[in-house]
Formats: sequence, structure tokens, C-alpha cells
Amino acid sequence: MFRLEALRVLSLEADVYRVLERFIDEASRLSGVFAELRVERVRFSRISIREGVAEVSSGIDQGIAVRVFYRGAAGFASVSRVSVDDALYALRTAYSMARAMNRGEQPRPVEVGGLRKHYRHPVKRSIDDVSVDEKVRDLERLDSIVSRPRFVKSRSIWYYDAVEQRYYASTEGRLVSEEREVSYLASSIFGLENGVRGSSIMVEGSIEGYTIWDKTGGPEKFGETLVSRLRSQLEAKTPRAGRFPVVLAPEAVGVFVHEAFGHLAEADLVASGSVLQGMKGRRVASPLVTIVDDPTVKDGFGTFMFDDEGVEASRVVIVERGVHREIMTDRLHAAMLGERPTGNARAESYRHPPLVRMRNTFMLPGDARLEEMLEDIDYGYYIVSTSGGETSPNGSFQVGVREAFEIVKGEIGEPVRNLSISGNTLETLLNIDMVGRDFKLFYGRCGKGQVVFVSDGGPHVRVKSMAVGGRV
Repeated sequence: MFRLEALRVLSLEADVYRVLERFIDEASRLSGVFAELRVERVRFSRISIREGVAEVSSGIDQGIAVRVFYRGAAGFASVSRVSVDDALYALRTAYSMARAMNRGEQPRPVEVGGLRKHYRHPVKRSIDDVSVDEKVRDLERLDSIVSRPRFVKSRSIWYYDAVEQRYYASTEGRLVSEEREVSYLASSIFGLENGVRGSSIMVEGSIEGYTIWDKTGGPEKFGETLVSRLRSQLEAKTPRAGRFPVVLAPEAVGVFVHEAFGHLAEADLVASGSVLQGMKGRRVASPLVTIVDDPTVKDGFGTFMFDDEGVEASRVVIVERGVHREIMTDRLHAAMLGERPTGNARAESYRHPPLVRMRNTFMLPGDARLEEMLEDIDYGYYIVSTSGGETSPNGSFQVGVREAFEIVKGEIGEPVRNLSISGNTLETLLNIDMVGRDFKLFYGRCGKGQVVFVSDGGPHVRVKSMAVGGRV
């Protein structure tokens, strides 16, 4: 049983002290139960500029989530206030639900033991040190750049930042907390010229405070790149359909690794029959390919110390030199599948129970140069960025492409539009014959019933043959 004096080493706020102490005391009295509590406080601001009109909002979202496991059943309850009474109400409610759903003895979540630790992620320039006026001015500078060309018909900018504070306590004697800052910028423009429509979208993010403009070269450079990408699409031609060699840029590699492959390695999908079920130790990709999900990389959206089950977040080597090694798990699926809990349990907020989710998922670099990838391609495609797509548990995928170029006689040629790529994920990974020495990490949000911040990325990659949709 924890006492208040032991909790003070975590430097938590006084009201959270009381909530954690009373929860641990009360939950520990319930026989045969594994119970956990999450306290979450998010202080956020949002700024949007749509067609030149700015809107600013801010707020604090806070609450408690309690989950109780009893004889193979789980009960979950959440409340939007942080107090001892609310925590105990959520505990009683979740416990009653678990008892009502009793299905007999089933695997219970893997317990990872007692721990008391607090971690605050370092920042370079705190978002609290930057005035709202400065943030708005920076976004208005971006808006002025993207609004200048006559072919830009619609524009939108969305900025979000937050200070996230999360606390976790469980009946196994674990009490951990974490604080980090998140900043996120997304801008999209749509254009029309000579009857051709196009779009350009760029995203940037950080967990090091207000550093987005340092990473992009400032609002002007960010806007000029956005406009240049749109102009390229408006001038693009329709591609040929067929099977061609394809070079994927790091942004496209990241999306492919996350969407077409990463979800297949999430334990809940593996348990339900994804193409990776039963493939551990078998070759699923070229020997040049290593894919990881790593919560320890610098400044990633999926970088954190503890997941939403209080588990230390650790690196998962999904594919090592072409061989499938590990899957991403939460506590429950680790117990069901005989795996280790990897710290991949994530919840959108205290209103939701955690799911198995990716964090920073990427392909490790190799040793090839982009020029080497291009030089012996007589005709193919260079794919820079994608526009969404679909992936099935059997490994088939189809992805739309936003920005791409022809490769003609070893050189990057004219831009193409209305391009799509499709195929089987494992077949595509096996067809990779060159992996670049470069690397870049990208930022975004992933939806899987709940939305969480993630990062993905990789180097340039060459695929020997890929199905490309376009004109026949």
C-alpha cells in the first residue's frame, strides 16, 4: 500500500496525490481484481485560418479513466472531473461491469510489477513562452504566401499545441507519470488551372515545444514548398498503367510502412488473423529491410516513456533483415499470445480504453544513394507522397498518390497525376532491391476507432516492380 509521503517523489499535484492514494487503497481491497487508473490533463490551444479568416480557441480537458479486470472480463468507466469521489465512483462502476460480464477464468493482463517514476520530456522552447499573437502572426505569414498564386482556389491552415500530463496507478504497485508538449501544423491548398484540379498538403510536428518553424525553415519556405507542390500537380500528365519499377521517397515509405504493413503487426489484428499470423521467424521481406516501431527516437509523435497501461515503452523490431521477429502488444494480448508487453497500448483520451497502436514506425536506412536507384531504370515512377488508401488483413493494399514523377532513362522527369499503386504488402516488401542511406521522420494522426498522434518514415526505397494505375 502506498502512502502520500512515497508519492511526493513524483512531484505530482496535490489533488492528484489524493486520487492516486485512495484509488490504490480501495482497489487493492477487491479480491481477484487487476485494476488501473489513468488521470489525464491536457491544456491545449487551436488556431485555424480558413480562406484568410483566423479562429483561436483554448481549453483544458481533464478526467479519470478506470479499468477493472475480473475473471477474464473487463469493465471500463471514465469521468470528466479529477477528485477522489469521482475516482471511487469510476472504480465501483468498472468493477460492477466486470462482474456482470464474468465469463469464467480467462487470461488476465500481464503484470509488470511495481514502479514509481515521473518523466518530463525536455523542450527547446516551451509553447507557454510563445504568445498567441506570435503564433497567429506566424500562421498569417504562411497564409499570405499560399494565397498569392491565382491558381490557388482554396486554402486551410490548422495549428494545435498542448501540454499533456498523464498519471497511471495500478493494483500491482505501479505509479508513473509523464509530461510532454506537442505541437502540430497541417496546411492544405487546392488549385484549378486549365481545367486541371490539384491539391497539396504538408504536415509538421514536434514534442520539443514551439520548434516547427525551425524545422521547416520558416513560414515562407513552408508556404513556397506547399505552392510548388501544387503547381507541379496542375502541370502534371496522366501516367501509364502497368507494372513498373518504383522509387518511393521517405514520406511515401513512411505511409506504406504504417498503413500497408504496421497495422498487420498490431497484436489485436494478428490475433484476428492478419497475414502475419504464424509468420514469426519466417521471411516476409527483402533481406535489405528492417522495420521497427520505436518510442525512443528523438522528437517523434510516438515518443514517450510509458504507454496508457503504465508499461515502459520499448522498441519493437517487427522485421529484421527481412525476417518477421516481433509484434506490437498491450498487456492483454501479450497474455493471450504469450508475448511480452511492448508498451503499445494507447488511448485517444481518458474517455477511451487503450488499444494496440503504433508509435514511431519506420524502415531503417541502408547504404544506397538515390542516384544509384534511378540510374538503371529505363521507365518507372518516383513517388513522393500519397493521399490515403485501403489495406486488408490479407495484405492487399491500394493507395492513392498525391505527388509523383516519371523516371525516364535514369532521371526524374515530368510530374504525373491521378496515379495509384496497389499490390500485396509482403510481395512488395520482398521486391525491394535497394534501400537508401538517407532517413526522415514524418508526423500525423492515425485513426483506429480512436485518433492518436503517430510518426512514420524511412529512407528512399526501390521496388523492382509494382502495379501502377493510370491510362492504358
